[in-house]
Parts: sequence; C-alpha cells; structure tokens
Amino acid sequence: MSRTTAPAPADRKDGATASAEGLNHGLKQRHLSMIALGGVIGAGLFVGSGAGIAAAGPSIVIAYAISGVLVMLVMRMLGEMSAANPASGSFSVHAERALGPWAGFTAGWAFWFLLCVAVGLEGIGAAKIMTGWFPGSPEWAWVALFMVAFCATNLAAVKNFGEFEFWFAALKVGAIVLFLGIGVLAIVGVLPGTDSPGTANLTGAGGFFPHGSEGLIVGLLASVFAYGGLETVTIAAAESEHPVQGVAKAVRTAMWRIALFYIGSMAVIVTLVPWGDKAVVEKGPYVATLDHLGIPAAGQIMNVVVLVALLSAMNANIYGASRMAGSLVSRGQGPKALGRTFGGVPRPAVLVSSVFGFVCVLLSYWRPEDIFVWLLNTIGAIILVVWFFIAASQLVLRRRTEREAPEKLVVRMWAFPVLTWVALAGMAAIFVLMAREEGTRVQLYWTGGLTLLLAVCGFALQKVRAREPQDA
Repeated sequence: MSRTTAPAPADRKDGATASAEGLNHGLKQRHLSMIALGGVIGAGLFVGSGAGIAAAGPSIVIAYAISGVLVMLVMRMLGEMSAANPASGSFSVHAERALGPWAGFTAGWAFWFLLCVAVGLEGIGAAKIMTGWFPGSPEWAWVALFMVAFCATNLAAVKNFGEFEFWFAALKVGAIVLFLGIGVLAIVGVLPGTDSPGTANLTGAGGFFPHGSEGLIVGLLASVFAYGGLETVTIAAAESEHPVQGVAKAVRTAMWRIALFYIGSMAVIVTLVPWGDKAVVEKGPYVATLDHLGIPAAGQIMNVVVLVALLSAMNANIYGASRMAGSLVSRGQGPKALGRTFGGVPRPAVLVSSVFGFVCVLLSYWRPEDIFVWLLNTIGAIILVVWFFIAASQLVLRRRTEREAPEKLVVRMWAFPVLTWVALAGMAAIFVLMAREEGTRVQLYWTGGLTLLLAVCGFALQKVRAREPQDA
C-alpha cells in the first residue's frame, strides 16, 4: 500500500467508523450540504464586496460571473478527486498522489497557514462588532472568548462542529434568500413603499462599465478571493457517514447555489442602489440596500448576520486547519505530535491551529505596521496557488483513475481535459492581472515567496525520505 492510499474505514463498537487517520465519521449529509454552502458565505460577501462594487460599478455582476465559472470548474475537479479518494487532506493528498510529496507538502501547509491567519482576522472582525454593541469592552477579550469557544467545539466530537456549522450556515443562507426575495420584489415594483428603479442604476452614472476594463479587473480580483472557503467541504467529507456519496452530492448542489447567491446578490444590489453611493463601502452593500429600501433596523439585522458569518468562518477554519495539519503529519510531513487523535479528534492540531490564530490577533495589536501587514500580504493569493495544484493534480489523476479504477469516477470533470486547461489558463490570467495592479502586486510577491519556501522544504523532505530505505 502506498503512503497516500487510505484503507477502508474500520468499524467501531459504537457504530461510528474511523478513517485511516483515526478520525470518526460523525458528519451527516445535512452537515456536508450546509458546510458546502456556508463555508464560502462570509464577511467577504456581506461587507467586502462593497469595494468591488465601488471599483467595477454594475459590471461587478460580470466579474462575479467570470470568477464564479472558474470556481465551479475548480470545485468540479476537486469533487471528482475527492469522491474517488476521500481524505481529510483533500487537495493536499491529491497533489501528493499526482505530483509527489513536495506538492502535497506545499499545498497543505500553505492552506493551513491561510486558515490560521484567517481565523485571527475573523476574530478581529467579530470583536469589532461586539465592541460596537458593548462600548468600552476590550477587543482582545472578545477575540479570546470566541477563540476559546470554538477551540472547545473543535476539541469535542466532530458532530459538534457539524451542528454548529449547520445552524450558522442555515442562518446565513436564510438571510441571503430573504434579501434576494425582498430585492426582487423591489425591482419589479411590488414591495410596499418602493418604486421599480428600472435600469437607471445600471446604465446611469457612467454606464455599466463606469471605470472601463480597469474597474472590471479590480472587481474580478476582489470577487475571486470572495469565493474562497468551498474547499472545506471536501476536507469534511472524509469524516462523513458516506464519504463518496456525501462529497459528490455536496459539490454538485453547492456550486450552482453559491453562484446564484453571489451573482444574484450583486445583480440585486447594483440594480437597486447607485453604485457610487458611499454607503455601499462604508456600511456594506447589503446594509446599504436595505437602508435604501427603508427596511427598519437594517444595520443591526445585518450586523447580526455578519457576526454569525464571521463566527461560522472561525469555526470552519479551525476545523479545516486542524484536519489539514493532521493529514500532513499522518503522511510524514509534519511533527508527529500534531497527528495524534483522541476520541477521533486531532486535538493537538486543533490547539496549535487555534493558538497560531490567536498569535495573529496579538500581532495585529503589537506590530500592525509591519508583521501583521506581512501576514496579510502573504496569504493574499494562496487560494489561487491551491486551485492551481487542484487543476494540475486532476490532469494527472483523471487519466490514472480511468486506467486503474474507472468505477471510482462518481463525479466527472466536464469536457476533460479541455475545461481543466481553460481553468489553468484562467488562473494564469489572474496571476498576470495581480502583477499589473499595484494593490495586489505585493500580495503576489509575498505569496510567491511563501510558496517557493514551502516547495523547497517539501523537495528537501522528499529527498531525505527517498534515501531512508537505502540507509536502513
């Protein structure tokens, strides 16, 4: 058996199953479906999309559509590989099988670093909302409270994580569905107290492309990174009751629903609210839209939703980081102590991932002008690096699976290999666009530096391990 081939789950006396990495299969299909939907719906959509609208104007709809197509292709490829070989290391395991241990090491630890820093950022954002409700309370205390709560949640059985994430995601999804419903009623002119805006906001104030192609490019870059988070469902699938069927169904349903939520939301917002309205950036596009329609207490309602989105992301990212670290260690690519499981949970990995996230929060207070900014720039393009490894791995593994075990291809990439190459070309184009834009160029450089460092370490480890049997 190869180092990356997982054996069939072992039966347990309690009726649950355990994976090759010692993880329990405690997640149900409803958990996976909501993790797939909720993992990507965060503050980036509820608040951060305002900057994209300010840059691209109404053409932000096209930007989200283009990036949405790319994300759908990436998730289809990842779904194909994860349904054929479910593993908590997800794309890291696939990269190792396809390209070698160095690739699994690079993709896995880069993603772990991204998730840990994101945990800190989400904690800071949630704390700011709480200090707004409770003036005078220290932000660090709220961050510490959230970190302890979700660390404890993830230290317990995986079904606890699943339940938390299920209800968090359900609230976020419900909020977006309600927003889209209200928005459509306002657009057609049947919402009480409002008149249909027609196409005035889409074609006025500079037209559909008010800042031309440059504005569209900035909006495109903003939209690409807003979709990050979908990958968590393929990590969680390895701990579900039926990993193959679970990941296949979750990926299939999540892709079009998320595209609808993102693209639909942007279309509603720019149709109802003038894109140049400063409130779109200052308050966030959802709050600005509800205020524009005269919905009572819109700001506080959306603050609750955004808080839930941030807490949900913290919960999911601690989970994803711990499982990725545990998977890497189980393959000999990290400190052995991190890979130990207790009750089917990699508790050392959960603790280390949580502590690293809290350290990032402390750095935001101690060194906001240098180290914290460096952290932000370093994770700027990691999701694109991960997507690149996914596409490159799928090119190799699809042909291998067709030869060796075609029955495992429960999910198939569309029009293979043409659309896989199209996705790779799209990623390359985004890298080029990032290099052109001053605001994203430094992120590209720092992310590139981190990726190169990890690749060198991965190659070195691969060489050392390759010599081990000869030296024995």
